[in-house]
Amino acid sequence: MSLGARIFVCYLVIFAACFYYPVQWMIDSLEARYRESVEEIMVDQTTILASQVAEQMRAGQFDSSSLRDAFFRAHRQPLNARIYDLHKTLVDSHFYLTDAVGRVISDSRDPSEVGADYSNWRDVYLTLRGEYGARTTRRAPLDPTSSSLYVAAPVILDNQIAGCLTLIKPTASINAFIAQARPRVLRAAAVSLCAAILLSLVFSIWLTRPITRLIHYADGIREGRRSPFPELGRSKIADLGEAMHKMQEALEGKQYVEEYIQNLTHEIKSPLSAIRGAAELLDEEMPLAQRERFLENIRNEAARIGRIVDTMLELAALENRRMQPEMEPIDLNALLRNVVESKQPMLMQKRIDLQLKAPGELAFPGNSFLMHQALANLLQNAIDFSPENGRIELKAEVEEGELVLTVADEGAGIPDYAVARVFDKFYSLQRPDTGRKSTGLGLNLVREVAATHDGSVRLANRTAGGTVAVMVLPLAKGGNLPV
Repeated sequence: MSLGARIFVCYLVIFAACFYYPVQWMIDSLEARYRESVEEIMVDQTTILASQVAEQMRAGQFDSSSLRDAFFRAHRQPLNARIYDLHKTLVDSHFYLTDAVGRVISDSRDPSEVGADYSNWRDVYLTLRGEYGARTTRRAPLDPTSSSLYVAAPVILDNQIAGCLTLIKPTASINAFIAQARPRVLRAAAVSLCAAILLSLVFSIWLTRPITRLIHYADGIREGRRSPFPELGRSKIADLGEAMHKMQEALEGKQYVEEYIQNLTHEIKSPLSAIRGAAELLDEEMPLAQRERFLENIRNEAARIGRIVDTMLELAALENRRMQPEMEPIDLNALLRNVVESKQPMLMQKRIDLQLKAPGELAFPGNSFLMHQALANLLQNAIDFSPENGRIELKAEVEEGELVLTVADEGAGIPDYAVARVFDKFYSLQRPDTGRKSTGLGLNLVREVAATHDGSVRLANRTAGGTVAVMVLPLAKGGNLPV
């Protein structure tokens, strides 16, 4: 599992655990909270009614039927109250009144209960003893929706408890409110959890993005790609990336110098040996023609050393360039004409027919000097391996937003054993005409130029015989550049 996935899962588990308890507690306590609010209101109502009864008793005007009849009339009176989503159409509250020993004096719900002994009911029992009396009782023991709240208040006459008045409120309305509130709480919790999941995902991506960029950068270095150093922001990860970048530069520099010296020493050793041998032979007496031949060998080998050094310097500058070379719109047709003109003497010497095919006016982003070097190397290879009176095709075309440059010859092609090594430094094949090898740096330079332009190059054998080199370069965004 990736680091980002682990962070996301950890945050998800934390959020789920933290959400579960408060949401579950809220759902479980909904009924209790509604009951508490209703009971608080009933305490006020019961106390007011008990005070009114006590006042009537003190004045000798109390009639138990008058309060009962008032409740009867209220039950029959039409009611149309919209309380949020609850539509209330009737009064469902009742009462009963007991004397000081707990016998029923009046009952608005069941008049036949008058005279019954309620002294053992919790609400009456506690109230007659000067305590707070309340209870919840089901009318149908097996039906939880038949519960009613009973809240009692003492009837105080001359500082003595003369009775108990209990107000009864069915919980049907409370159940309706709970039924409406529960899905709302669950929806709110679900939305909050989804938001938490989304934020966790965003946070995990934000947190691991610099690490992912650093991994891709390291993979690019391992695979030999010229990956630019990624943007890592300002964090400890950025400090780590900067340290790795500096370490990589130091190691690359040291390794490059070692390889550079080894390769240069190895390649120069052979022509130096040839020069030394020819120079030693020149000290001896020999015919003039033979002396000229040895001198020509010395000049050729010295020129070869010069070419190796020059090309190695070009490669070193290209491979160790910290910044991209300056890019500008390059006139494709002008570039191709200049490359062909530079090789015209060799084309004429071998009587090679060069076919140039290019689109109309077209420009592409690049470095003109490097592109000239790369195309000149490809064309030089095609000339070297082409037979006399042969034919070379230099073609440029646009395919799917990319510039495709092709150099095809009619030579002998690339041997199977050399296909995988043609772009290696100092690897070269013998030229058919002279039997000599080149510096083995040209194609390596071409590959570096293509990579510098975010492109690629490949070399392959043609079906009809010969070799084809294909360089693919991206064109500017939005189409061709104006010339």
